[in-house]
Amino acid sequence: MESFGVPFPKNQPMRIYSSLWNADDWATRGGLVKTDWTQAPFTASYRNFNADACVWSNGASSCKSNASPSSASTNSAWFSQEMDSAKQQRLKWVQKNYMIYNYCNDAKRFPQGLPPECNMS
Repeated sequence: MESFGVPFPKNQPMRIYSSLWNADDWATRGGLVKTDWTQAPFTASYRNFNADACVWSNGASSCKSNASPSSASTNSAWFSQEMDSAKQQRLKWVQKNYMIYNYCNDAKRFPQGLPPECNMS
């Protein structure tokens, strides 16, 4: 969506950050999901986590943006993959049946108007 003006931070180093949500309205479906504070403190852990990503170093990325899937290494093949229509339908099904929060439906969070990607199909 970058060609439509949706910013994407592709030329800068990034890091992975994880947090447990703090039970704000946006994370509890407007308060529908009650938080059982007697279960605190809440913790999370990760096992066998492996980040497959491009490495940004000295102003250059380890992934080639125009590499074809056949020329990309097996480790970075994800970088140039696209979903076919069957996979797009499957993703829509998962979103419909399991997604709890969608910022594109959160007018209270964006009183000045939704981000541009929310108005694209």
